[in-house]
Amino acid sequence: MLKERVKELLKEAFEENDSLFLISLKIEDQNHILIVIDGDKGVSVNDCIAVSRKIEHNIDREEIDFSLEVTSAGVSEPLKLPRQYKKNIGRNLEVRTNSNKFEGNLVAVNEDGIVLSWQAREPKPVGKGKITVNKETNIAFQEIEEAKVVITF
Repeated sequence: MLKERVKELLKEAFEENDSLFLISLKIEDQNHILIVIDGDKGVSVNDCIAVSRKIEHNIDREEIDFSLEVTSAGVSEPLKLPRQYKKNIGRNLEVRTNSNKFEGNLVAVNEDGIVLSWQAREPKPVGKGKITVNKETNIAFQEIEEAKVVITF
């Protein structure tokens, strides 16, 4: 019952700000509600406050005792939804599939998956030494086991 009510309220909150979307909703022991959100343009503290207030002000604490935590998806968290990839076009990703690991620039996102590009040093076709070549690969969403944004300083 509590989870259904929270889902309804989240739907309303996301209708009010359609750039936001749900990453995860957990209700743990003693009705601790943990909500992780993300947004097409990022998530501000005010976005988290608005979602929190939407839930907190519409569930009667006299009926159900609960605690509530609304957070944004951290930059070190793996990407889970196709919508998250779109906002990270142009950034470097580390992507692990069941057979390979890739690190490259996210250049495109389509309904089936992503396109990564990177440069690699390879032996020259003729003679000694190496040359830098541009590489690109398509990775289907269902092949991705984990994808994270690579943080560089």
